[in-house]
Amino acid sequence: MNDLALSIITLFVGAAVFIVGMNMMSSGLKKSTGPSLKKLLKKIRNNRFACFGIGTTVTALVQSSAATGVMAIGFIAAGTMTVFQGVNIVLGAYVGTTITGLIAALSSVSISKYFVVIAAIGVILMFIKKEIVKNIGEILAGLGILFFGLNTMSGAIMGNTDLVNGIEQFFGLEAFRVFPPLLVLIGALVTALLQSSSASIGIMVGMVASGALHFEQAMYLVLGATIGTVITLLIATIGGNVNVKRTGLIVLIIRILAALVALAICWPLANYISTGFTTVFGATREGSALAIAIFHIIYNVIFMLAALPLVKPLEKLSIKLIKDKEQEKMRASLKYIDNHLLDTPTVAMMQVKREIINMMHLSYDNLKLGYQRILTQDNSQDKELIETEDKIDYINNAITQFLINLTHNVSLKDEKTLGSYFHVVNDIERIGDHAYNFYESSLKMVSNDLKFSDVAKKEFDSMFDVICQMFDLTFVIFHDKSRDSLKKLHDLEDQTDNLKNTLSTAHYERIQNKTCHVENSPFYTTLVSELERVADHLVNIGYSIVNPTGDDPTEKLTEQYE
Repeated sequence: MNDLALSIITLFVGAAVFIVGMNMMSSGLKKSTGPSLKKLLKKIRNNRFACFGIGTTVTALVQSSAATGVMAIGFIAAGTMTVFQGVNIVLGAYVGTTITGLIAALSSVSISKYFVVIAAIGVILMFIKKEIVKNIGEILAGLGILFFGLNTMSGAIMGNTDLVNGIEQFFGLEAFRVFPPLLVLIGALVTALLQSSSASIGIMVGMVASGALHFEQAMYLVLGATIGTVITLLIATIGGNVNVKRTGLIVLIIRILAALVALAICWPLANYISTGFTTVFGATREGSALAIAIFHIIYNVIFMLAALPLVKPLEKLSIKLIKDKEQEKMRASLKYIDNHLLDTPTVAMMQVKREIINMMHLSYDNLKLGYQRILTQDNSQDKELIETEDKIDYINNAITQFLINLTHNVSLKDEKTLGSYFHVVNDIERIGDHAYNFYESSLKMVSNDLKFSDVAKKEFDSMFDVICQMFDLTFVIFHDKSRDSLKKLHDLEDQTDNLKNTLSTAHYERIQNKTCHVENSPFYTTLVSELERVADHLVNIGYSIVNPTGDDPTEKLTEQYE
């Protein structure tokens, strides 16, 4: 094996050792600070500077913008963080990760040999059982290994003149000199392949320290690296929800725009920028390595802060570019209300009532599906049941928001009616939840190989028939607000209470007589209780419609029919 081949192999070994050390240090830091950092990320609000600062701090601690970005993506996917918050955190993370480049630059300084000694101390600490000491040991070991990898890379390059000349000749090609964007592209590709800007920046700093790269060449490579680092975040968005994908798109746009603007500035002023950094940090290889690390920091601080005002506009753009198909589908389930109606309160009052009735029909249909599901255990309509439940939840939120907005535009009388509608939609939504509970109970019964007997099914049917009568009567009340209809509804609700007691007694008698499996008992009593609660919600709806003023309808009914 000739010297050139040995140097190239040593270079790659050094890069591998550097990445291992960086990951080890990052792992130790995350273990030490992870839980508290997660709590901190969850608590933040919509202050862009707070989000940016937290992203910077967290990444400076864990030394991985990828880890911070993936953590933010996880919170966005879970719905505990908004796109706005997540993007600002990621932008801050790109500033925090620049510390790695600075550490890499220090490897060319004489103090780096002391960090190698620290690695040995870290390894010793890792054998101690106490968790916090073990984590500190992992951090120190990772830091020392990181420097060892950097020194190995630098030694591999500096120790072989042919390799130095080869790298210089490649990056000194006329094409790169005439058209620096090619260097930006190479920086992006290398970082995308490594999936770590810290690793690629560290390697670039090492090459500068060895004299294989000049400051100007490394400057363009760094700009490319800031684009390539987004690849890890984009990979994390694969399979994510629409907000996750929007986050990835916004960050990618910002990084590309920042790099292009910086390129437009650096290209014509490259000589002046190079001279300025060389003057400040010295013309030596060590000075150039430190200069490129500082350039990386300055670039990220300036351009990521400058990007903060763009997050909101880009979020609106991402909404237009990445359509929420599921949200569009849900929006189509609204048939009568629209925010344009808020300017005509009289029409809006009529339409919101029609939308509530539409929601009521969906809830009734789903209750029938859920009821049949638990009795027959037929799964052919599961998809429809689940989709309808989602529609009910969506309509509930849409109507509630519409009522809040409409409250400011109506008369005092209509305001009381709107107040009653809040209760109505809540009760309808709860009925939808009971339908979904039937579905979930059915799944549990199937998994336990349980079925209701024909006797039990007939008992359920007797109670469900009363529920159906109550539904029909409630639709009548929506139209006529009749106290007679409300009295009938009230009587039917009493009937369900009596049936609950009767059916429960009959069920326990069958258990005592051993004509019913005791394993069915929790599902039997749950179904009867759920049906009785549905009846309670229906009578609540009737009271709210007939008496929107808030008077006690039970008391008035008692007075009228005694």
